[in-house]
Amino acid sequence: MGRSFEVRKASMMKTGLQKSKLYARFGKEIYMCAKNGGSNPESNLALKHLIERAKKQQVPADIVKRNIDKAEGGGGEDYTTIRYEGFGPSGSSFIVDTLTDNVNRTVGEVRNCFTKIGSKLGVNGSVEHLYKHLAYLSVSGVDEETLLETLLEQDIDVIDIESIDGGFEISADGYALDRLETAVTHIASAEVMNSESGWYAHETITLDDQDYEKFEKFMHLINQCEDVQNVYHNVTVKEENE
Repeated sequence: MGRSFEVRKASMMKTGLQKSKLYARFGKEIYMCAKNGGSNPESNLALKHLIERAKKQQVPADIVKRNIDKAEGGGGEDYTTIRYEGFGPSGSSFIVDTLTDNVNRTVGEVRNCFTKIGSKLGVNGSVEHLYKHLAYLSVSGVDEETLLETLLEQDIDVIDIESIDGGFEISADGYALDRLETAVTHIASAEVMNSESGWYAHETITLDDQDYEKFEKFMHLINQCEDVQNVYHNVTVKEENE
């Protein structure tokens, strides 16, 4: 893989969710996407791409179907998207995205995670400026010239195209992921290997052992919160064998 992929991989290792948590978070997101944009993936492209990403994460088909059916039935929960920003030890920072039906419960749980490591929540915007919101898509089965022509035709503002093993990785604005995936599908031979979007720190930091323990404790606590969908940070994560 390319350099940018390896950098992201190094920053996220050991912070993955247990399967049950991963399934629950995908299920909630699929439900809200179908409820707000319609349950037909062919007319709701955001839902279509979300289902494709869920499949790549091996989310069972019955979880996908159950949440689409729930959205079609109406009368279910209404979730609100709320972003929290906070600071950890020695210059570490966090962006926590949540999807909640009870704001008071969620803010209390998130604040408690920071408090337990001697840190605190920040105000809106206190951390976000330290990050960039990007989309990444890796694709195979296409040459670079065809890929560039297609993206230009579809008016996709690409930041970079990097050669990786077996294909290319495209980086673009984080809000352009659905449009990026749709553009690539116009190339008959192209196959999307992976796609993601999120908040990536401009600079990462390395923590000493004591502070790293606090970081790991925070990640464990925050990932247990039912309403948390994604957590982003600026800490270089140690590999298991270190």
